[in-house]
Amino acid sequence: MCWVGGGGGRPGAASQDTEIDWKAYMAEVEGFANGTRDYTQLRGDTGPLVYPAGFVYVFLGLYYATGRGADVRLAQYIFAGLYLLNLLLVFRIYCRTNKVPPYVFFFMCCASYRIHSIFVLRLFNDPVAMAILFLAVNLFLEERWSWGCLLFSLAVSVKMNILLFAPGLLFLLLKRFGLLGCIPKLCICALLQVVLGLPFLLVNPVGYLSRSFDLGRQFQFKWTVNWRFLPEEVFQSRAFHVLLLLAHLAGLGLFALHRWHRSSESILSLLKDPADRKHPSPPLSIVFVLFSSNFLGVCCSRSLHYQFYVWYFHTLPYLLWCTPTAKLAHMPKVLLLGVIELCWNTYPSTVCSSLSLHICHGLVLLQLWYGTAPLPAPHVPQPSKKPAPLSKKAQ
Repeated sequence: MCWVGGGGGRPGAASQDTEIDWKAYMAEVEGFANGTRDYTQLRGDTGPLVYPAGFVYVFLGLYYATGRGADVRLAQYIFAGLYLLNLLLVFRIYCRTNKVPPYVFFFMCCASYRIHSIFVLRLFNDPVAMAILFLAVNLFLEERWSWGCLLFSLAVSVKMNILLFAPGLLFLLLKRFGLLGCIPKLCICALLQVVLGLPFLLVNPVGYLSRSFDLGRQFQFKWTVNWRFLPEEVFQSRAFHVLLLLAHLAGLGLFALHRWHRSSESILSLLKDPADRKHPSPPLSIVFVLFSSNFLGVCCSRSLHYQFYVWYFHTLPYLLWCTPTAKLAHMPKVLLLGVIELCWNTYPSTVCSSLSLHICHGLVLLQLWYGTAPLPAPHVPQPSKKPAPLSKKAQ
């Protein structure tokens, strides 16, 4: 949701050792390796551990693979491989959708300094979570919903920003299976969270749940990319946070009612078994629902830090080109991608860069809303009736 966030990573200056949170990550998982199972006691240089249990296991593997975190260069090579795997998964999704022109992939691969930095230099957990998420999307496209839900839950356990895709996934599960049919899939998601968190739940369940799934955590104003134009007191205001949450829920409701749901029946028909629905709904793009669900959450986020760009960077080409595009409209869309990239590369963020980012997000939302509007039903003219002949008296 719009309350989802993550640690306050800093872009920093490039150097031979370009890690930012790597040492903190290694200190946090080292506590687990040394036998600490109370989640509230796991902490690093930047503060306490605030990610779910899947993060611990992933970075524990990296901890041992890199000589207890000492070989940062090897870790960067591993993340370079993760970057290539992520691209492969994204390209496979785009090949299935057949919406984005091939030249756009050049910009996705080569034109983003920030994305290369997040993946290969900074060693954040955000790319790990997103790569697992894209693997789950590939499984959804193959109709392997159970395995997809398992991978989706695994991605959530690495970082909670994946929950921004959850409203769209819930809609898809209800559409595909109905209420009773989607319950087993939700149980798969919940069960994996319990299994992964079990070592911590057995020791301090309240501490684990409150720390790793804290939706109300405050962010530092100095690292925000999207709200720099606001006064800091407004940025930290609970009323502002509630307003963003309401805007997020309203956006999800509008898209669910008018863009995701295409059947002539009420949206409540999704609760029925698909075989019992009177009017089968037209085919719906899995990718459109998931990517638009995530984008709505990004637009309403309480704060976006620099590493959060990876939350939606690889979905932007689809969001821009999933709607019908005239030949002359391709260049403005490429320009929009360029302006968004420029906003994320402005460090520190400025009033102008933050406002520009919101304007770009608003333009993407507008073209999603109007470009995916259902077509009006074709008008079938009624056969005209010939007038009755006049009687002789009337003549």
